Amino acid sequence: MPQYSADKLVKFCKNLIQGAGVPEEDAAVVADVLVDTSLEGLDTHGISRLPIYLSRIQNGRINSQADMKVERTAPGLATVDGDNGLGQLVGVRSMQVAIELAGETGMGAVAAKHSNHYGASSYYCKMAASSGMLGMAFTNTPAGITPWGGKKAYFGTNPIAFAFPGRNQPVVIDMSSSTVARGNIITAAKEGRSIPEGWAIDAEGRATTDAQAALEGAVLPMAGPKGYALALAVEIMSGILSGSAYGPRVGWIYDDSTEPVDIGHFFITLDINKLMPLDMFISRLDHMVNEVKGSPKATGVEEIFIPGERRTNKFLERKRDGIPVSQPVLDELNELALQFSVAPL
Repeated sequence: MPQYSADKLVKFCKNLIQGAGVPEEDAAVVADVLVDTSLEGLDTHGISRLPIYLSRIQNGRINSQADMKVERTAPGLATVDGDNGLGQLVGVRSMQVAIELAGETGMGAVAAKHSNHYGASSYYCKMAASSGMLGMAFTNTPAGITPWGGKKAYFGTNPIAFAFPGRNQPVVIDMSSSTVARGNIITAAKEGRSIPEGWAIDAEGRATTDAQAALEGAVLPMAGPKGYALALAVEIMSGILSGSAYGPRVGWIYDDSTEPVDIGHFFITLDINKLMPLDMFISRLDHMVNEVKGSPKATGVEEIFIPGERRTNKFLERKRDGIPVSQPVLDELNELALQFSVAPL
C-alpha cells in the first residue's frame, strides 16, 4: 500500500473537510483526530471514515456549521449540545470542558448530546493524560449487540476508554463492549473478506463468518453476559443521562436515512494533583508498569505489553515510515478530492 506522512494526510484531510463546508479551524481539529488515530494503527476509525462523514455532510445528515452549546450545570458538571456536528468536534470540545472543570474542582464530568460518530475514544482520554489528569470517555453507537440471550441488536458496541499520565507514555485502555469493534466488520464487508468465528451472528441469531450477514445481524458481546452488562452501563451514561438517543433509536450513518443519528457521549476527568503530587503518581505507576512487564512470561511469549503500548509503537513506526492507505480508501479520498477541487494524494 502507498504510504503518506502524517503532515501530508492532515493537510489533505483538512482541505477535504473544508471543501465540504466545515470552517477551517474545525476542519483542522477533525483532521488531527483522524490522522492521529490512523498513526496508531486503528485504520477502521481513522481516515477511512472520512468519506462517509463528508457524504453525510453533503446530504444534510451532519451539520457542517455546528454551533455547540456548553452549559455548566454545577461545580464540576457540564452539558454539551453538539448541534449535530462532527463527532470529533463534539468530543474535543467536551473533553476540553471536562479538563477545565477538573482544574477548578478536582473532577469534571460532561454529558454530550446530539453528536455523531467520534472515532477512537482513546484520543479524548489522551487529551486528559497530557494535562496530568485521568481521563475517561464513553459513547453509545448504533445498535450492534444483542441483550444476552437475544438475537436482535439493541445496544451499540459502546466503547469505554481510560488514560493515565505516565513517565514516557500514557497508559491507555480503549475497548468496545463487543467481541470486536463494528468498524472491523464494516471494513471486512467493504473488502469482501470473511470474519472469524465468534465475532457475530446473522439476522436469525446464527453464528456467521460472512461480514455482510454480520452487519445485518449483530456483534456478540465480549465475555458473554459481562460485555452485555458493560454495553448497558455505557448506554445509560451516554444515551439516557445525556438526553441523546439510546438503544435502536441511535442512527447509523451507513444507511439511507437523512435523520440525525443523535449519538451521546460522556467524559470524566480527575486532576491527579489534587489527590497526590503528579510526580508521585507517575513514579508509582512507572514502578507497577515495570513489574508487570517483568512478570514471568508464558511459553512462546516474547514480551508483555501494557494497554496502549502497541499503539504507541505503531504511532512511532508510522510517524517515521508513513501511514499506509489501502487502495479502496485512497480511491474514495481521491474521488472526493476531485469533487472538492483539492489536490489528490
